[in-house]
Amino acid sequence: METPGYRQAALGSVTRAVHAGLLLTVLMALVLLAGRVSAQPEVCVNDALDQKLCLASPAERVVSLSPGATELLFSAGAGDRVVAVSAWSDYPPQAEAFPQVGDSNRLDLETIVALSPDLVVAWIDGNSRAQLEKLSAIGINVFWLAPRRFEEIAQAVEQLALLTGQPEVGRQRAANFREGLSELQTEYAAAPPIRVFFQIWDQPLMTVNREELISKAITLCGGVNVFADLPRLVPRISAEAVVVANPEAIVTSGEDSSDLSGLARWQQFPELAAVKSNNLFIEPPSLLARPTFRMLDGTRHLCETLERARATL
Repeated sequence: METPGYRQAALGSVTRAVHAGLLLTVLMALVLLAGRVSAQPEVCVNDALDQKLCLASPAERVVSLSPGATELLFSAGAGDRVVAVSAWSDYPPQAEAFPQVGDSNRLDLETIVALSPDLVVAWIDGNSRAQLEKLSAIGINVFWLAPRRFEEIAQAVEQLALLTGQPEVGRQRAANFREGLSELQTEYAAAPPIRVFFQIWDQPLMTVNREELISKAITLCGGVNVFADLPRLVPRISAEAVVVANPEAIVTSGEDSSDLSGLARWQQFPELAAVKSNNLFIEPPSLLARPTFRMLDGTRHLCETLERARATL
């Protein structure tokens, strides 16, 4: 016959068993969680200086030190992690709302340090290595960019996405960029060559050599950069050199495609093939100025411009 004491003892045994089971479950969950945390690998990438940067966890506070880096960070899906930018960071439009920490001439290192960033993205052609070494010396992670090829733009976005914790976003957007370029390459692979002078600046007169991305865009469109072999990335040239090169199209950039005042000097040289054919063109500056995903739209526009030039020859 079951007694009250027996029922109480049995109930106590069941209670202890339940508590033991719950405790075991909790302990197992903690062990599994600890295993996952300890097994989480560092995120490591090599930057444009071939320096290996490793982060124990994705960056959550990012400072961009160039307009191009700002664009690439947004393309990588990391716009919500940006806490400050450099001057002239105007794309996408929301980038203009961030506090600025200087420009290519001078960075406000104190402000950068006060922001406690876990990642600073710098640009080789625009930022001072001496200044950035001061940040590295106090333990701030600096990642350097310098895209010189279309593929390096895609890789930069993938790297920034990895460093900020959304690698799949970076992979997908980089794949779309590569696909767009591949389509352009296929479309213009058989285009007749056309000699092109791209005027970067009027006073002093400046152009680009083969290493600059604008030159690579010209090549993709079937054009031939008449100053491709010059040693400097953005060399100064003379008007006489342009006359000797005799380009069939002269292109520059400007906000107003109908304002050819920046190319007016070439009307003094009616013997130029480009002038004879009225092949003087203005390209949208925002699409070719920076090595970012917008280069795809800029290259597409340039290809269409060179097609118009071919039609006159």
